[in-house]
Amino acid sequence: MMPPLPALPALAAGHGRAVLLDGDGVITTIKPGSVARQVGASIPLAIHVPATLRRLGNPAIQLLDLLELFAFVHPAQSLAPTPAGLARALEIPVPTSLDSAAQALPEMAELLLTRLAAGKDTPANRDAPGLAARMGAAGWLWAPYVLNALGQPDAKPDGMAMRLWKRLPKWEEVAPRPPPSSFPITPVEARARLASLLGPEAEQRPAQADFCSAATAAFAPREVEGSPQVVLAEAGTGTGKTMGYLAPASLWATRNKGAVWVSTYTRHLQRQIEQEAQRLPAGSNVVLRKGRENYLCLLNFEDAMNAETRAIPLGLIARWAAASADGDLFGGDLPGWFAELYGQGLLASIADRRGECIHAACPHFSTCVIERVIRNARQADLVIANHALVMAQSVWGGLDDDSVPTRYVFDEGHHIFDAADSAFAIELSGTAMAELRRWLLGAEGTRSRARGLAKRLEDMAAVDEPTHKAILQAVHLAKCLPAPMFSVRLDPELAADDNPAEALLRALRAQSRARATEADLNAPFGFETDLHPLNEDALPAARKLSKAMAQLRAPLVALRARMLERLETEPDLEEAMRQRLESTARSLKRRAIDPLSGWGRILDGMEAEPAPGERPARIEFLRLDREAGTDKDIALLSHLLDPTEAFTQSIAAPAHGLLITSATLRDGTDMEEAWENAEARTGAAHLAAPAIRAAFDSPFDYGERTRVVLVSDVNTQDLGQLAGAYKALFEAAGGGGLGLFTAISRLRAVHAKIAAPLEEKNIPLYAQHVDAMDNATLVDIFRAEEHSCLLGTDAMRDGVDIPGNSLRLVVFERTPWPRPDILHRTRRTHLSHGAPKDYDDAIVRLRLRQAFGRLIRRADDRGVFVLLDRAFPSRLLTAFPEQARIIRSSLSEAVTGIGRFLREEV
Repeated sequence: MMPPLPALPALAAGHGRAVLLDGDGVITTIKPGSVARQVGASIPLAIHVPATLRRLGNPAIQLLDLLELFAFVHPAQSLAPTPAGLARALEIPVPTSLDSAAQALPEMAELLLTRLAAGKDTPANRDAPGLAARMGAAGWLWAPYVLNALGQPDAKPDGMAMRLWKRLPKWEEVAPRPPPSSFPITPVEARARLASLLGPEAEQRPAQADFCSAATAAFAPREVEGSPQVVLAEAGTGTGKTMGYLAPASLWATRNKGAVWVSTYTRHLQRQIEQEAQRLPAGSNVVLRKGRENYLCLLNFEDAMNAETRAIPLGLIARWAAASADGDLFGGDLPGWFAELYGQGLLASIADRRGECIHAACPHFSTCVIERVIRNARQADLVIANHALVMAQSVWGGLDDDSVPTRYVFDEGHHIFDAADSAFAIELSGTAMAELRRWLLGAEGTRSRARGLAKRLEDMAAVDEPTHKAILQAVHLAKCLPAPMFSVRLDPELAADDNPAEALLRALRAQSRARATEADLNAPFGFETDLHPLNEDALPAARKLSKAMAQLRAPLVALRARMLERLETEPDLEEAMRQRLESTARSLKRRAIDPLSGWGRILDGMEAEPAPGERPARIEFLRLDREAGTDKDIALLSHLLDPTEAFTQSIAAPAHGLLITSATLRDGTDMEEAWENAEARTGAAHLAAPAIRAAFDSPFDYGERTRVVLVSDVNTQDLGQLAGAYKALFEAAGGGGLGLFTAISRLRAVHAKIAAPLEEKNIPLYAQHVDAMDNATLVDIFRAEEHSCLLGTDAMRDGVDIPGNSLRLVVFERTPWPRPDILHRTRRTHLSHGAPKDYDDAIVRLRLRQAFGRLIRRADDRGVFVLLDRAFPSRLLTAFPEQARIIRSSLSEAVTGIGRFLREEV
């Protein structure tokens, strides 16, 4: 039996006040400024210490974070990191005020320790005492309580308990999968599969079955090389498109013994699709796939163990890794708030990053979680990926081997343009070049384990003279790239040597500052300027760096060629060495040769100055990066004018079939024009054969379930009026409100004015760029706490997918016009077909449609969409469903109407 837990104080922080429960059970309400004095030498319980301390003004106090205890007791499980979220996870009454939250924390601690005590003899806790003692030696405040619960208060620190690779299963190599066949599936078969997956009790949704039938055309055999079977299918919110495409995709994969790659835009949506795929028949092999940098690297973890200061978080990581489904550090079953407690840098340092993997030479290769995911994906029926990974795969010609998929489903297809824009862009910056230098030379003058090329390949170089020679040349020539702390030397007065890369950075910085406005120069953040016309000293610097990069590229190309030559000419190579040669050749190309080639093209292209108004193939401009008004880096950016052309050439055309779907593919009332615009945004317009078009309306009754309110009497330039409007609207809805802003400064100002008054009404307010939490955590809290509200920038709308009453109000402070930057300026000129105003309007309407679509996720949801911009143009109202009732009113009328509408029973 676990010894009784001593009476512990507890602290719950609000906006402008906190509640302290002392060891005798007495509650005191205190001001943030007096927290340190009131707490004294005691160590109260709290939830999410960084967020708690920030709300209190970061007082110098110690706190016992219940999230740490939860992570130890329930590894690989998540929860909303608030008192209410922990209460729900522990299935106890949910606190509804700061007072009740403080009173609940000791009960939560006792319950967690009781659960740990109940499982102390299970295999999962075999190493727990030694691990907790190891963490305790590093200062973990929970260690004595945990050791008591485990029945071993005098346990000794055990470093072996951290060696999680000893407990992970080994993966097994399997034979390569043959290429898939191309047998078609019929709409009747797809509908039958859908019906069997949903079951006889499922709600009948005719549009879902029709969507499923239309999707089968993307799985027909390809008839002409370079001309895939493409279906563009718009499926309104509530259609059930996920199961609608999983049914034919899984049927095709089973019949043809091949994989279908399902791609979506965010990690959260990947997880949602994975959950839906659990309905597939037993034996279906579904794998969620991300880039290697998302997964735990055991070698990096082992190196990090040497730092005593990291023993506490690494102990929790060891617990998590043993229970994790796939070792995914970002967006997987490691709670998102973990990085908030210990810093993103910790997770980045133990992930596989920057192409440094040594593959078969690693002592942990056989238990590597990344290699396990890779091998599972090779045998998968469905691979659930994200657009960024799919685009990267096309750029690289494969991920971890040379195979690429032939069948794709692109969910959230309206993001293809943006995803392709990121994937096919080139950035020549000090940071990017310095990262390549570090990859080639290793950590210079630091104690980091980061090993350079010579160290990673020293065993190969020792037995092969051409390899040794190429490495020596590359290491010598890599010094043309920016050296560590290059940002200090952006100032010409601090330039230390004749580094060609740093010389170009200084020239481009000088040009960027010369072309900037006074407002740009006086602002604390960065800005953009045109590349052309060039200053006279920029071109000679570009020529010199281009020559140096070409010289550096040559031995790297030779090194890669030597590795490929050995694979062809040395048939007796051991399998482990063959794998190393293949993977190293891939890494050289992706991490060094391709970037150097791209940079060289940009530098050489600077010679040709474009004529004013000329249609460019690529848009090139400068971005000066700053922190608190200090110049940190200068980037020369190169974006394709139309990135969907590259998407079509590298992904669509080589594929056999693509289904591109979204709730918001089209825009406008002219159907033919709307489809043509959708084809332009998704790349289908560049295909040899036309795509099949299909559209399915949402089954939701927007006329009954929604309202669109245009408020006519709020001056949004006046922060007092703006804050008052948000407060009144959030109170009218009783919480459940998402406020979207176009400027971070305005968001912060509104939050500062309304957080405390809303809290007094039991409406917790959370905010991006204010709370010490990342976006995913904030959305998790917002989803879990029905009466909370959330403020974020316009971009946050893509991450909010919340069915039910937790989201019932969306408020836009301004019309979400596209940012008037150089990239947008050029595209609206050359991609708008002579109608730049219509180009802007289409972007706004699609953003409004996407945001409005977040309101109603189920048939019984109700929601109100509010625009506070008095200058909102009526022509943009076509963004909303025809049935939606649009109301123009004063703020007071809106508040009354919203409260009444959300309380109505329908």
